[in-house]
This record gives sequence, structure tokens and C-alpha cells, in this order.
Amino acid sequence: MRVLFIEPPKRFWFLMGEYLPPPLGILQLAAYLEREVNGVEIEVVDCQAESMDWVDLENRIRHFDPDIVAPSGLATCNAYVVARTLALAKHVKPNTVTVAGGQHFTSMAQESLEQYPEIDVVVRGEGEQSFTNLVLALARGTHLLDVEGISFRREEEVVHTAAQPVISDLDTLPFPGYHYVRHVMNQYHFSMMAGRNTVYSIIEGSRGCSHRCTFCTQWRHWGGTYRSKSPARIADEMERLFREYNSRFIWLADDNFMLGEGASRLCDEILQRGLADEIKWFAQARCDDVADNRELLPKMRRAGLRWMLLGAESHNGAILQSFNKRIEPRQTRSAVRLLKENDIFSQLTFIIGNREDSAESMKSLRQFADSVDPDLAIFMVLTPFPGTDIYKTAKENGWIEDPNWANYDMIHPIMATEKLSRAELYEELNKCYRGFYGSWRRRLTGIISSNQLKRRTYRYMANRALLNQLRSLF
Repeated sequence: MRVLFIEPPKRFWFLMGEYLPPPLGILQLAAYLEREVNGVEIEVVDCQAESMDWVDLENRIRHFDPDIVAPSGLATCNAYVVARTLALAKHVKPNTVTVAGGQHFTSMAQESLEQYPEIDVVVRGEGEQSFTNLVLALARGTHLLDVEGISFRREEEVVHTAAQPVISDLDTLPFPGYHYVRHVMNQYHFSMMAGRNTVYSIIEGSRGCSHRCTFCTQWRHWGGTYRSKSPARIADEMERLFREYNSRFIWLADDNFMLGEGASRLCDEILQRGLADEIKWFAQARCDDVADNRELLPKMRRAGLRWMLLGAESHNGAILQSFNKRIEPRQTRSAVRLLKENDIFSQLTFIIGNREDSAESMKSLRQFADSVDPDLAIFMVLTPFPGTDIYKTAKENGWIEDPNWANYDMIHPIMATEKLSRAELYEELNKCYRGFYGSWRRRLTGIISSNQLKRRTYRYMANRALLNQLRSLF
């Protein structure tokens, strides 16, 4: 059985600058399949890292002659890219079994199988066990009805098997299959934050979230549970990436990195292994967790934490409540202040386009962001991603005006508000960026900042004029 995993040609979010992450999802699937199935032939193709276009990918598929093709799940805005990849595989080899997965196709399994004949199977939710069992069933010629966690067509009917139980102990997972992309590891980079020549890698420390934000796809996709790897296991992955692949900039890609005893023990592991001076790492956390764990921040900084991304989302308590975010604006202020005091780069995300948003509320948000003064601010348009509570509400009320999945990128407005059209909302997004980054004081202090990441970021943004690209998108 020959299985081809593909990271297809696609566009990355331009606000990240020159940015090329490793395809962690398919690397994890490949490693699990390799461990569980004897004799399977596996190849991982990363079209970005290998500078491959669609013609090159077609030739690669033809050369490998796969029995199964599985592209990276990607985000909703890349759903058409997944479909195009699988259509290409079918063109090259019609009897290839094509598999889609990830959050978008999990939520839209029925619709996707009805719409895209090039998709044979959708793996829903956590993929390791379901995908491996699918491969085994195809190899043995047994019925797919016995495979949990998949959807497929049977004659004219779409069939959904029972959900696959999630993996309770994430430490039992094999290390992600970075060995499949060893030849292109030096291509993975995050230029704005670490420079083009620093190898950038990703670690998944946990899955799921104990919170239930209405705009978020993560918690439901991971079965509504929160599971974490042990601190020792996370440190093992950090050490392996550094020692075997020379990776010195690591994203701990947990949707919500939980501060507390586990984070403290992780820092102990990093310090005891002598990694703190060798690697820099960053994480995503909640404002209230940072504010409530201020005593832990100095230790995290000593252990190599250089950057923390926090979801502020709004300045308005009522909007935060409608998002089920369960934080308060004062906690956002406190979190940013604490990070700065500990020389940790602070990034905040804000969401505009709530149903009640107006020009006045947008002005208040800009004033709030300016006064909190994070090192970096990202403003995003509220997007009704399939699988979220907001998608369900928006669909039921007929608020969705743009059905084009390619525009579900948190930049293109998909819905109007009660007082702003989509075009007006996009102009408000531009005002948010121009207002925050148009400040000469902020630009100058960023360029000469004592914080290395902030200094690098603002010099990079000045040289690349990234935000000017917003004007051409809508």
C-alpha cells in the first residue's frame, strides 16, 4: 500500500510576512501510520518547501503512483485547494482513494461528499486512528463501515460511521514525522520573527480547549476535550527538533497553552536540559491566565519563551460575553503589561464585525488597542467558520453574504453587521491597521526597541510595507 501525503500549493496569510511552516498535521499522520502498519510505503510532499507548482505536483503523483492520497487539511479558505489536489490525483490515477480531513471537512463532510466527486472519504475529527484503520481496511479489502470516524459515499448515499474516540494519552503518539521532510527542513522559516535562516518548527503540546468560544473551531473538532502531553514529552520534542534538525525557533501550537503547574514543569525540563540558551519558543494563551499567573512569567522567560499571542478579541464586555470568551478588558491590559515587564513580546488579536458593531464601536476598539499598546496587534473580521456556533447562527438567520470558501480568511468580510455593509466593514479593518501602525511613535519605538523580537518585527514590516497589501484584497 502506497500512501502519499501532500501539502499542496497555496497562499499563506500575507500578514505573517515571509512565512513557511512545516505541515505538522500530515507529518503526525504519517508517523502514526508508519508505526502501526507494516510494509506501508509513505511519502510526504511539501509543495511550498520544494517550490513545486501544480504541474510539478502532477508529475510527483505520477512518479509515486499512490494507492491513497491525503492532502493537508488546511483551513476553510483552502478547501478548494484540497479539492483541486484530489481532482489532480484522480486525473493521474482514477482508482486512487482520495481522503480529505481537518476541521473544515469534518464539519462539512456531508456537503463536501455531495459537492466534490473527487473526494472518496472524509476522515472526521482526530485523524490518526481513523486514517490508519482506513488504510488497513483498504489493504485488506474489508468494509469501510467498520472504520470509525469516516464518511464516504455508498452508491447514492453519504454514510457517516460512528465517531472515533479520541486518544486519551497524547504521550502515546509517535514523534511527528519530521524525517519525511528532513531534506527541506532549512526551508521552514518565519522571517519577521526569527530571520530567514533560522529553522522554524511546530510542536503540538495539547489538543482541544476547556473553553467554548462561539467563533472557534478548535474545541469542537477535538471532541470537546482538553488533553495535554506531559512536560517531559514536550521537552523531548523540543530537544529532538534542536539536536536533529537544528531548529531554534519553535511554535508551541496549542490553541490554548495552559499556564500553571504544567507550564512550570515544562520550563524546568527546558532549563535542566540546557535548551534555554539554544531555542526560542512562543505560545498562545488567554489574557486571564497570564494575569493570574504573573509569578510564572520570569521563569518562562528564562526558559526561552520570547513571544506570547493572546486573544483580546474586544474592548466591550457585552461582545466578549456574546463570544463566550469569559475574560474582561482589564485582564487584557494587565496581561500585556506583565509580558512587557518580563521582556516577552506581546501580540493581541482583535475581532471586528460582531452583529452590533458600528463605526462608533470600531473607533472605541481602536482607542482601546492603542491604549493597551501590545507589541503587535492583529485585527480580524469575524468569520463564520463551519463547525462554530457563529456559523450555525449566521446560517439560520441568513446573514452569510459570501459563500466563497476562499474568502474565509478573517480578512474578507463574509457578513455585514446591523449598521455596516461588508465594504464598510472592510474599510473599518483598514482603519484599525492604519490607526495602530500609522503612529510614528509606535514605529520609532518598535524599530529601536530593546526587545529583539519587537525590533526585528518593526524593521521587517517597515521594509516590506506589509499592510499596504490590504488595500488590494477587497
